[in-house]
Amino acid sequence: MLNHMNDLKLYLVLALTGLVVIFTLQNVVVVDIRFLFWSFSMSRALVIFFTLAIGVVIGWVLRGHLARKSEREARSASRPGR
Repeated sequence: MLNHMNDLKLYLVLALTGLVVIFTLQNVVVVDIRFLFWSFSMSRALVIFFTLAIGVVIGWVLRGHLARKSEREARSASRPGR
């Protein structure tokens, strides 16, 4: 069973890697990016990747913040005298 799961994970990683390579090759067009007073050019694939990475980081930070907040609330609710 374990060997089958490892094979499945390997095939999944290889398939996802292949999809990323195809995506990158199809989106090599350089686009102009303007934000506030900055302006620069980069590959469309990199723009999408960086946007995704920023979204993942924001989600990770917010999830950690909310988990700590709910942990603090649970601790204060379980204290005697409240």
